[in-house]
Amino acid sequence: MSECYEYIPHRLLHRRVRDIASGIEGVLMAVINENVSDTGIERWMELAYIRNASGREFTTAIANVHPAYDQPRTAVGRRQDRST
Repeated sequence: MSECYEYIPHRLLHRRVRDIASGIEGVLMAVINENVSDTGIERWMELAYIRNASGREFTTAIANVHPAYDQPRTAVGRRQDRST
């Protein structure tokens, strides 16, 4: 089993993105082509590394990553919506 990996350029690197699988937003830190197999047969996948607001990074398939154009809503914004 090969342990090689390759960094892949992506248009959303270092931008705010949303993982549609989990709904979590963060900054896209890297896209890496990795062998994700835990058996003797190689299975390569392009993984996105996203750093969320707490500073922790998580991975998801790059197909799940979309730009996060809207900013997270604050508690003040939610209160204002209820009062109208």
